[in-house]
Amino acid sequence: MKRIIFLIAAAILFSGQYLFSQNYSLVERTDLRRYDNGKYTGLVSREVRSFIVAKPDSQNKEEKIYDGNFYVLEKTKRNTMNVKRPLNTAIPSSFKILSDGDMIMLEDNGYPSFRSFPSFTDKQISIGDSWNANALRSCDPLNKNIFTVMPIYVQYTYLKDDVFYGEEVYVLQAKWATRYTAGESEFNCDPDLLKASGSHTATMNISKKTKNALVVRDSVDETFFYADGKQITFRGTISLFTEYPPKIDGSEIIKKLSAQKDIAVSKTDAGIMLTLSDLKFKSDSAELLPGQTQLLDSIAQVLKPLEKTQFLIEGHTASTGNEKGELELSLERAYSIARELSRRGVNEEMIICKGSGSHKPAADNSTPEGRAKNRRVEITILE
Repeated sequence: MKRIIFLIAAAILFSGQYLFSQNYSLVERTDLRRYDNGKYTGLVSREVRSFIVAKPDSQNKEEKIYDGNFYVLEKTKRNTMNVKRPLNTAIPSSFKILSDGDMIMLEDNGYPSFRSFPSFTDKQISIGDSWNANALRSCDPLNKNIFTVMPIYVQYTYLKDDVFYGEEVYVLQAKWATRYTAGESEFNCDPDLLKASGSHTATMNISKKTKNALVVRDSVDETFFYADGKQITFRGTISLFTEYPPKIDGSEIIKKLSAQKDIAVSKTDAGIMLTLSDLKFKSDSAELLPGQTQLLDSIAQVLKPLEKTQFLIEGHTASTGNEKGELELSLERAYSIARELSRRGVNEEMIICKGSGSHKPAADNSTPEGRAKNRRVEITILE
């Protein structure tokens, strides 16, 4: 069945043609009560955010490729005590959306969680009509960084028309069962997860103007059964929605930053990139050497007013033959710059840190000059 994917695929049907969306932020929020073998163990509040970049159009108009950087915020609350996971470390993802709305993962590290969901039929429908569609859900209930991708079969119903924050919407319901048994899925799975069962009932508001999902609210009751005998139950809600980057005065930002001699400014698919090749760190360390204050002050002065804009800080190294060490060092240097900018008033919650090691060289690594150019930090103002 030909489908339109509203949220994850971010596709629009217009005069019979699919118009794929440009850069956007995907948000998934969960508030779930957790029970271990029937005993309540706490409230798990989890937020997965991302910035997803549409790659330049190719000759193939039947598909669109997106690259994303996801990051996770999670708190477990019990008896007023909070346990907080590390924030804003990029989890890369890449996927392709076909013209019929199907999503194909190119780099899969567990996100996005919902794939080819929600979807809509291209047939004429009226209030009360229903249709069915396949989708996928990626989950990691125990936060082991081992994901299980479960096929789901969703029944959609067109409930009514409404107005949501001033915008006319279609209100839809989606219902599906969690049905998973180890060995039956062709996708990635946690070998310790034996089975899962439960139910989902979601309500969603679809913009009449753009056909995009404004919000999806899913009521969850499901249990996961593990090889060690543990049964983990979650009850509560999952909310999905899409945000678009705020408008910024890019020309003014480029003008201000280009005046700094130690900053190379360029325009990329993701936004405005600042390349810092002359930052001085201690050898094989993320500790900045003295003398960087003025440069960081100048950058923070430009970034600080952009309170609702996301920033990607990506560290890079020259190739030394130690891939693991290069990745770790590049990420630590990204963290170091993020902390310095945060101290200067840049909103830390809007910063995504990423380490790419030597995977994205800017110059020939065989010469000292080339290796010096490869040792750099890039800050992208995402737009």
